[in-house]
Amino acid sequence: MFDVGFSELLVIAVVALLVLGPERLPTAARTVGALLRKARASFESVKADVERELRDDELKQTLKDLPRPSETLRALSQPLEATAKDITAAIKSVDDPTSR
Repeated sequence: MFDVGFSELLVIAVVALLVLGPERLPTAARTVGALLRKARASFESVKADVERELRDDELKQTLKDLPRPSETLRALSQPLEATAKDITAAIKSVDDPTSR
């Protein structure tokens, strides 16, 4: 993210040592470290929430694109019903004594 090299970090450390002094520098370094950890954890939490929302949206879209079960059942049952009617008609024509 930020392009900070070793020389820049060294300059920051020397300035912090001069401004804060050797007594307060360790406390300040711990405080800065804790704040950075909290910021990183918050960023990771937000990132995880966004990823979860994207997955939820993708799942909703996938479920919306799936055919409805009633439509699928109707599409499967229509040819079967037609075949059943043909079989019933064939059986009736065989059993009907007037057709002989």
